[in-house]
Amino acid sequence: MPHTATLLAAVSDDQGPGNTLRVVLLVSLLGAGLLAWFLLRGYRNDDNND
Repeated sequence: MPHTATLLAAVSDDQGPGNTLRVVLLVSLLGAGLLAWFLLRGYRNDDNND
């Protein structure tokens, strides 16, 4: 098992911030979409608010 931890540490050093930035970008886009949907659904007019 100690060899596996060393191997994973060596592999993770070579990747750089690419995967982290990809995950952050994806989560932020999904969050912005959900926030826009949540805010805009309050402005919907169903003709039931007279």
